[in-house]
Amino acid sequence: MTKINLPPSPKLKAGIVGATGMVGQQLIRMLKDHPWFEVTMLAASAGSAGKSYKESTQGRWFMDFAIPEGIGALTVVDSDDLTAVTADVDIVFCAVSLDKAQVLRLEDDLAKRGVFVVSCNSAYRMDPLVPMMIPAANADHLKVIEAQRKARGYDTGAIIVKSNCSIQSYVIGLTPLKQFDVQEIFVHSEQAISGAGKTFGTWPEMIENVIPYIGGEEQKSEVEPLKVWGDATASGITNATTPRIKAKCVRVAVSDGHTAYVTARFGKPVTREQILAAWKDFAGASGLPSAAKQQIHYVDAVDRPQPRLDVMTENGMAVTIGQLDVSEDNWVRFTALAHNAILGAAGGAVLACELAVKEGYVHHRTAKQAAAASK
Repeated sequence: MTKINLPPSPKLKAGIVGATGMVGQQLIRMLKDHPWFEVTMLAASAGSAGKSYKESTQGRWFMDFAIPEGIGALTVVDSDDLTAVTADVDIVFCAVSLDKAQVLRLEDDLAKRGVFVVSCNSAYRMDPLVPMMIPAANADHLKVIEAQRKARGYDTGAIIVKSNCSIQSYVIGLTPLKQFDVQEIFVHSEQAISGAGKTFGTWPEMIENVIPYIGGEEQKSEVEPLKVWGDATASGITNATTPRIKAKCVRVAVSDGHTAYVTARFGKPVTREQILAAWKDFAGASGLPSAAKQQIHYVDAVDRPQPRLDVMTENGMAVTIGQLDVSEDNWVRFTALAHNAILGAAGGAVLACELAVKEGYVHHRTAKQAAAASK
């Protein structure tokens, strides 16, 4: 294994599996000018394989920037062809649309071939040997990678996974407040249509509409924060047992941005001034290339945050909070907004990978290792 000095030289080679989908396109946004990573492989379904990336996304490119020329010219490989997928990469960002069993097998196979896998899928989220990363909240969970490699026979390979996009805003908002003993959380999450991989052009039924049900989303919103806030040891991650979380999740007619209306009860007395100071001083994952300079932005206006006005704060990598109300009985209310497809998915995945590089868990694969893995 080649130990990496920062910034990595040469750049680490990155691939995207599921490159033509919504999250795959957001990964292009985050990686196209990255100082540490170079996109060398794009993979998608067999229908896109053999075409240039520009050709494969023609008529379904949803981003607000043009496909970079070099990336657009890359030939898309079949995501089922693991030899082609792993031939020239150190890292794979995985954002595929497959069932759980297929994702488990795919990501394990990639890791066994020596690839560092950063997953935007849900299959491995509750695996105690797989860190589910929100770098601003649980950077220490990366240490579980050593146990994962030993237990599963990975060499340079490993798997880390992003949490559900619905929890980004309020988990990051509450993390600096854990010092006041968060005991109960009630959260109502209004989720943008890009979270379903849609636009208003592809989902006209959502115009002027609300769908008060998103399959599995409420359970994820109640359980996943407990893993993020859990304890990481040499044998794995143990979920926290508190706080108690109850969630309601609905789909709303918004392009990008999940808004969470949070009511939380604290075990210790807390004031408005203490909360605002904790948010202002919260470093998050600062210092990494994709990190927000200020992780939490508080907007002191009665009608903010709003997706149209605030979702792209710090290039979509910050959380915007407003409407803070603190009661004498230690109940606190606030509204938090995060970009579901950037901070909540692609950007958060890239940030987690940056942290793993910084902490020494990502390595350049040698040509010999790549050749051996392809056999």
